[in-house]
Amino acid sequence: MKKHSARVAPLSACNSPVLTLTKVEGDDRPRENAVGTTAGQASGGGAGTDVGSTKRRLRCCVKVTAVQVQKALWGVAMVMCVCSSWAGSTQLAKLAFKQFDAPFTLTWFATTWNGLFFPLYYIGHLLKNPERQTPRQRFRECCRFFGDDGLTAKVFFTKVAPFGLLWILTNYLYLQALRKINTTDVSALFCCNKAFVFLLSWIVLRDRFMGVRIVAAILAIAGIVMMTYADGFHSHSVIGITLVVASASMSALYKVLFKLVLGSAKFGEAALFLSIVGAANFVFISFVPVILYFTHIEYFDSPDDIPWAYLCGVAALLLAFNILVNFGIAITYPTLISLGIVLSVPVNAMVDLYTCDIHFNTVRLIAIFIICLGFLMLLLPEDWDQCLIQLSTRLRKRDDPVDGAGEAGMTSGLNRSRRVRTSMSTFTH
Repeated sequence: MKKHSARVAPLSACNSPVLTLTKVEGDDRPRENAVGTTAGQASGGGAGTDVGSTKRRLRCCVKVTAVQVQKALWGVAMVMCVCSSWAGSTQLAKLAFKQFDAPFTLTWFATTWNGLFFPLYYIGHLLKNPERQTPRQRFRECCRFFGDDGLTAKVFFTKVAPFGLLWILTNYLYLQALRKINTTDVSALFCCNKAFVFLLSWIVLRDRFMGVRIVAAILAIAGIVMMTYADGFHSHSVIGITLVVASASMSALYKVLFKLVLGSAKFGEAALFLSIVGAANFVFISFVPVILYFTHIEYFDSPDDIPWAYLCGVAALLLAFNILVNFGIAITYPTLISLGIVLSVPVNAMVDLYTCDIHFNTVRLIAIFIICLGFLMLLLPEDWDQCLIQLSTRLRKRDDPVDGAGEAGMTSGLNRSRRVRTSMSTFTH
């Protein structure tokens, strides 16, 4: 009895639709007698082999299609959840500032909730994997992401603390922008971080130059200028737009430096990293809200005046957003996750239109459209031009056999008519 073995990638083996060791049809059939084999038996064996291979191909195609449909359905669900969490956190933060004007305290409070990321990931790990590890074992395994020595004091202050500061700065500038301008403009302008990521990756990481992404970056910059022009270059709106563009720049810097210093992370490693950022924020940054309170920069009379429902809602939705973004990339297409961020723009626009907080003039609509278009152009893969060429080639090949069959049919019809004419002339003679 033969032993079948296959070497596969450890992460993709469980989810691969084709990489399954199924029994090949025809192995259990008795062998045909080799003596006295006729041409008819040979053709019958060939037909059986063709039927078996056709069945196997159809089975593989069905498996691939089913997995792709399931992945697409997960993607649609993730798009809706990402869009809802991002738009919901933005709207709740805007409402919270009407009663509690403390953007840094809200940033500190929401970042602290990231400490729940790894415990929630570990609960999912216990429910999903049959081989259950203790929290300490799982923690040590995820700490390998930081290097062979794991999480040390040197690694923390050189590879974790700088990203924690960028994280806090990104969220603080975003919330400050919400105090100045409406949520639609903030969410639309924040989409420019995708263009900034491309520019920084091209400069720092030496990524491939793509003309379509340069055009998208130009569109994003043009959208920023038009958004400023839509409000008539008032100081209040200019400050708000500057703040959200600075937030998008910090977000892009965070992503590019993360790729440069730490590389790419798995879901568990990302959960551990964000939990460490949340815990470090609670331990090392807690004195800042206290100083802001006693200096009356972010002051409130009593804890009862704090809208805890809004604050907890913002923190919970931002935590859900981070979990969905990192978890969604593992189960569906990353492009669909990015679409959820873009779709938050029309959602915020509908809410702002309902609450009469915004006036949609032509310049603002064009600016929002240009920024979203640039964002979508940045989602194109690097080989998008080759994909278009392959698609056009396949369409041409699909049309060619039809033309060839038609020409063959016409040629056979002419030959048949010629043979009929020859036979008729012979019979007449």
